[in-house]
Amino acid sequence: MTTHTLRNTCFHALHLEHGARMTDFAGWDMPLTYGSILEEHRWCRSSAGFFDVSHMGRLRFTGRHARRFLDRVCTRGILGMQRGMIRYSLVCNEQGGCHDDVLVYCLEEDEYLMVCNASNRMKLVQHFESVRGDMAFKMDDQTESTAMVAIQGPKAMELIGNFSKEIPLLKRYRFTEKSLMVVKLLVSRTGYTGEDGVEIILGASMAKLAMGLFLKDMGKSNGVVKPCGLGARDSLRLEAGMPLYGHELNEETDPLTAGLNFAVKLDKGEGDEREGRFIGQDALQAIAAAGGPKRKLVGVLIEGRRSARQGMPVMRGDTVVGQVTSGCLSPTLDRPIAMAIVQRDVAEQNPELRIDLGREQVQATITPMPFIKTVR
Repeated sequence: MTTHTLRNTCFHALHLEHGARMTDFAGWDMPLTYGSILEEHRWCRSSAGFFDVSHMGRLRFTGRHARRFLDRVCTRGILGMQRGMIRYSLVCNEQGGCHDDVLVYCLEEDEYLMVCNASNRMKLVQHFESVRGDMAFKMDDQTESTAMVAIQGPKAMELIGNFSKEIPLLKRYRFTEKSLMVVKLLVSRTGYTGEDGVEIILGASMAKLAMGLFLKDMGKSNGVVKPCGLGARDSLRLEAGMPLYGHELNEETDPLTAGLNFAVKLDKGEGDEREGRFIGQDALQAIAAAGGPKRKLVGVLIEGRRSARQGMPVMRGDTVVGQVTSGCLSPTLDRPIAMAIVQRDVAEQNPELRIDLGREQVQATITPMPFIKTVR
């Protein structure tokens, strides 16, 4: 019998000190909750939550062909990015399915950072090595030598203003580099909760000390920032209508089906040959030319109190017309919500639907996403 050793982030002791219930997430020992997912969710919506996201992959690309390579593997345009910009993108396979969804940071003209999902990090590293060809660049996996946290909530930027006047002026999907004592911080403004806030990347060796000082400066003594686990992070992102790999995205689901058209440059390389074409572009162009994907991701409001779970059938009469990808009882709306991939005609016609919960079928209504609008 083999034993599976979990990786610990720099903040593992901190999680235990705060009474976290830990769970295995993509090979990392991560906090699921510190007591109540509901309370942590509501705290993030009303104040500011501290999330350890150090398990997410951080790959740095440097060298003469770094930009050209990223344009080869990313659906979004990397050419033209300026220092301090961040772009959300997909990494696709030849069939147009998704290896992962990623964030690309432009550090310099020939230096980029990619943040990816923990479960896909090694898959991406292997994929990138297999398609790099003769391009000259260095790929450095910095996941375990760095740490990453997210501070999210309506009071987050106000508190961060106590530490830096510059950071609250950052535009969305921008980053800056700051120093705290002798520690260099990369601070970005993206978010995965529907709330405003920042993500901070820093060296692993000083992470716990630096974050302690940072949180103190932000006003932790007033109890404004509290740690939140992966359970609340999932319900927060679902309310915000944000996809999660393995649910709304996978190797068989293309980004057009998932409603991520904004992150796909279908004409990449046609206006400027320096971009080149991306892997999967032929397949996605064919889908678009055929009138679009046959299925579509939609938001769903569900009657009653029982939550739908991934894989549950979406019914139109006696016919299965789709499948739930994510679901939970929304703490903000106090009712079950879900995302589902359904047939395109169903998404467009918005007929009466039912979700098969197993023991019963309940009424469901297609609704626009996000389920709630919160970012100021």
